Amino acid sequence: MYNKGLLSYFITACFIAITISLDGQEADKVIKSVFDEALNNQTAYRQLEYLCKNTKGRLPGSPAAAEAVEYTRQALINAGADSVWLQKVPVPHWERGLESCRAISSVFGTEDLSIAALGLSVGTDENGIISKIIEVHDFEELNRLGKKNIEGKIVFFNRPADNSTINSFAAYGGAVNQRTQGASEASKVGAIAVIVRSATQALDDFPHTGVLRYEENVNKIPAVAISTVDAELLSKWLRSDPGLKIHLTSLCRNYPDTWSYNVIGEIRGSEKPGEYITVGGHLDAWDIAEGAHDDGGGCVQAIEMIRIFRKLGIAPKRSVRAVMFMNEEMSGTGGKEYAREAAVKGEVHYAALESDRGVLSPRGFAFDADGERLNKLKSISEYFEPYNIRDFDKGGGGSDISPLKELGALQIGYIPETQKYFYYHHSANDTFEQVNFRELQMGSAAIAALIYILDLKDF
Repeated sequence: MYNKGLLSYFITACFIAITISLDGQEADKVIKSVFDEALNNQTAYRQLEYLCKNTKGRLPGSPAAAEAVEYTRQALINAGADSVWLQKVPVPHWERGLESCRAISSVFGTEDLSIAALGLSVGTDENGIISKIIEVHDFEELNRLGKKNIEGKIVFFNRPADNSTINSFAAYGGAVNQRTQGASEASKVGAIAVIVRSATQALDDFPHTGVLRYEENVNKIPAVAISTVDAELLSKWLRSDPGLKIHLTSLCRNYPDTWSYNVIGEIRGSEKPGEYITVGGHLDAWDIAEGAHDDGGGCVQAIEMIRIFRKLGIAPKRSVRAVMFMNEEMSGTGGKEYAREAAVKGEVHYAALESDRGVLSPRGFAFDADGERLNKLKSISEYFEPYNIRDFDKGGGGSDISPLKELGALQIGYIPETQKYFYYHHSANDTFEQVNFRELQMGSAAIAALIYILDLKDF
């Protein structure tokens, strides 16, 4: 005697188990082919070389940015995207001019210092500013000194990133507010300009720029970053010569806003074309940099996903997009416009991944998820263990894709090794030569493989 219902259940369970096993085996084969293709093809590497060497300094609205837009548009067409288009984006127009900074000491003589104006800063006139300088380490110290000690002087913010902090992004975060907010905070107590220690763990002679944010109704004053080597020198001189003066000239200027473009390429979904997975990086880069790690590498990794899918015949169920976002560095309008238009069209965004932490060796992915969904996403790591990519955990995505969160998109951040990232970030040290082919392409393969798995299964 046997129970037909039990036997039926047993047969069904076995069939499901075999199907899951076969799906897993097939997925492993596909992922292996993805890594093989990425590591044996130099297309993405050469695309990055072109961006670095031919469109250096891709500030929003600049001729270099326009060239990068057209180049990546064509790259997406060549990669085999079903459709490629440009999305108009409003952007600020800021230009760096001649800049110089000289320390003048009655004890040590004079020394030219390595500086770079901060993005969106106002400039000086052609004669520059000559003034005494006062060193502070945080806003609390600034406010304790107050107007009586600071008015009419240049403030020198000299708080280094904490090198004992293992998470390099946390160390950066602990130092960067003096760059973003320092000019307005110093202006409130009468400063006429600020010099800010570069937000980097490196001790080098590269000034690391970045955007600042002026508060409304606070007088705007010039702001520049100084290299960490020269920050150390300036601090040393001030200890022996408090009367030291600075001659600062910065001829940067803000102009009326202009237009640029996001670049979008799409593979149409075979089963759920109305659901979208976005993979992107930002195409703009600081004018003093080639923008290899920040973020030309992230852009070519997104294009490479399209190329790999086409080359291997991977037909996603959902529509998959590669997006080159414009204007991440200054005011984030590229990501905002992409999400705004998606909302107007009623698009369903299933997931979005951003690569904007450099293209060093891949470590894994961070997911903005909790509970059982996070556990399911963590289980994806088994597919990546053969490639020593193991960090699948809770985290965030990135600034360009964050507006898509309101549309329900799962936020995913690509996580490479990060200890060296801020040695390059926002500086002239961010060049093509700092990118290793295998590290770039291990990341390209990891991103393409993750999108393949996310689309294959429901999370």
